[in-house]
Amino acid sequence: MDGRARVESLPAVRRLAPAARALVVRQDGVVTGAQLAEWGYGRSAVSRRVAAGDWQRAFRGVVVLQSGPTSWRQRARAALLYAGPGAALSHESAAYHHGILRGPGPLITLTVPHHRTVTPRPGLVVHRRRSMPWTGGRLPSVEPAEAVLGLAASCGRVDDLVGLLCDAVRAGLHPDDLLLRAGRRARMRGRALLVELLGEVADGVESPLEHRYRRDVERAHGLPTGAAQRWERVDGRWIRADRVYSAWRVRVELDGRLAHPFGATDADVWRDNAVLLATSERTLRYRWHHVAVTPCATAAQVATALRAGGWPGPTTRCSACP
Repeated sequence: MDGRARVESLPAVRRLAPAARALVVRQDGVVTGAQLAEWGYGRSAVSRRVAAGDWQRAFRGVVVLQSGPTSWRQRARAALLYAGPGAALSHESAAYHHGILRGPGPLITLTVPHHRTVTPRPGLVVHRRRSMPWTGGRLPSVEPAEAVLGLAASCGRVDDLVGLLCDAVRAGLHPDDLLLRAGRRARMRGRALLVELLGEVADGVESPLEHRYRRDVERAHGLPTGAAQRWERVDGRWIRADRVYSAWRVRVELDGRLAHPFGATDADVWRDNAVLLATSERTLRYRWHHVAVTPCATAAQVATALRAGGWPGPTTRCSACP
C-alpha cells in the first residue's frame, strides 16, 4: 500500500469531509491544531486522542492522525508545518528527498526566511537565510543543487566533500551548475576547495579514493595523469577503467569499499586477464589502505610499471616519502 492509500484508509481521515480529507492526504496524514479546530476538533478532543494513543503529537501544534511508526516523509511534513509558511527542506533532508543521499540522517533540516524565528525542537535543525532560494514541490524543498551547496559548506573533511559531490553528479547534477550557483553566493565557506574538487569530478573523479589517488599518488610523486573512467570493449563486453596510461601499457583499478568491499572479485580477475591478452596492458589494483595509508609505496609501484612500458620519469619525493 502506498503512502496516499494508507493515509486515506486511516479511520480519522475517513470521517472527515471530502475537502478536509483531500487536504490531509496531501499532507501525508499530518495536520496542524488550527486545521483540526476548523474541522471541529477542539484542544481537549485532540489531547484525548493523543493520550489514548490514536494520534501522535509530532511538534507543538502538529499532530499525526495515526498510531504506530511514522514515515520519514511524515516527519518531514510535520517539521514543515511546525516551521510555518516559507519553510523548506534543505541540506541533508533535501538531498535525501531528491535522491542524492542514500539515507535521511537522524534529523530533519529546514531553511526558513531570515525574518522568521522557529523555536528549536529535538530532531529538528533550522537554518535562516536572508535571501531564500527557490523552493517548490508537494513536499516543499530547495532545489538539488542548493541542497548540495548547503551540505558542502558544512563538510568537515575533504573525503566527505568529495563523496558528496560524486553522489550529486551521479544523481544527475552537472558540475557547471554547482559552480555557477556557488559563484552567486555572497558568502560560502570553503568555496575555493569546492571549485577545485568540482573540476576533478568533471574530469572523471568519482569517489574519495580516486581523489586521493590523483592527489597523493599521481600529483605528489610526479607521475603522469592517467585517463579517468575510460570505456572500452574487451573480450566481447564493455568495461570501464579507473585510470589508463595508454602510452606505457598500464592501467590502475581502484577497488573502493562500496563497489569492492572484499577486494577484487572473480569478474575483476577475469577482466584483468582479458585486458592483458587483448591490449598487453598490465593492471594494478589498489584498495583504500594502499592509497590513503601507503601512497608513497603505491606511487613507487606504479612508477616501476610505467618505466617498464617506456615512461622516462623521473618521480618526485613528497613530504611523506621515507
